[in-house]
Amino acid sequence: MHLPSPMRLFRIVATAEAVTWTLLVVGMVLKYVTKTTELGVRVGGMLHGVVFIAYVLTCVALWVDQRWSPRTALTALASAIPPWLTLWFERRVERDHLVGQQWRLGAGGQRPTSAPERVLAAALARPLLGLVVALVGIAAVTAVLLVVGPPVPKS
Repeated sequence: MHLPSPMRLFRIVATAEAVTWTLLVVGMVLKYVTKTTELGVRVGGMLHGVVFIAYVLTCVALWVDQRWSPRTALTALASAIPPWLTLWFERRVERDHLVGQQWRLGAGGQRPTSAPERVLAAALARPLLGLVVALVGIAAVTAVLLVVGPPVPKS
């Protein structure tokens, strides 16, 4: 399996996050403004939730691999909350060279020195297994959130 560069992976996931925000916003307009259907919120909301979790996971991996500062990492994570801000952040990290074209902890790269680096290095060494573990993790978090459900307003 060919592993995409950190920058390519981040660009794909940041763009997907923005696209699913668009689907969710369109769904909310259909539900709350035109009052025609809830389908857009159901489908767009689920897709956005799954991609949001993937974006968070990607940001954490890049935080570890690219040695982002806590400020950069928190900005990356916070950029997923307002619609479409991940696109701005993706351009910022490219402009400021905060995400490289190579995995620091990948094959032939630096040796991991911490537990998070060892976990990421293992995933990068076996990308197919790493992808499966990431997908199972995303599915597990999604399932837990579906069971917990939305917050209930206090009455």
